[in-house]
Amino acid sequence: MANEKRNVRNIAGTVWELIDPIAEELGYIIWDVEFVREGSEWYLRITIDSEEGISIDDCERLHRAIDAPLDEADPIEQAYHLEVSSPGIERVLKYPWHFSCFVGGDISVKLYAPLPEAGGVKQIRGILSAYDEDEDVLHLTVGENTVDLPRAKAAAVHAAFDF
Repeated sequence: MANEKRNVRNIAGTVWELIDPIAEELGYIIWDVEFVREGSEWYLRITIDSEEGISIDDCERLHRAIDAPLDEADPIEQAYHLEVSSPGIERVLKYPWHFSCFVGGDISVKLYAPLPEAGGVKQIRGILSAYDEDEDVLHLTVGENTVDLPRAKAAAVHAAFDF
């Protein structure tokens, strides 16, 4: 199982490197690449963004542009479904550059365990006031308080949006 996970990460990284120049040429930023198994099916999920936002036409445009290069490079042995999408309003924040880009934004953090510094809760919502990449710590402003949250304690981080 560990070997499979390592290979999945390598596949996602390989695909990211392969398609990044294509996406950039079309004016898109690769937000994330995942290669995941759901039941008996494998999915290659590519999430893109741009300053103007992403439409279904943008997703289709990139899908068509990367289809042949992916087939030619053949980085994935098994059959898979290719999905290209927008990260959405409540996008997942995973990588250091995601946090750096999102400073000043409203985020929701689901924790692995209750955090005493945040009142013993397992979910925190606040403004990402700073991100310390060296220490990998999120600095959140929650009401009148500041919470320094090591990213290793976060199970998931999303941009938060009130509908």
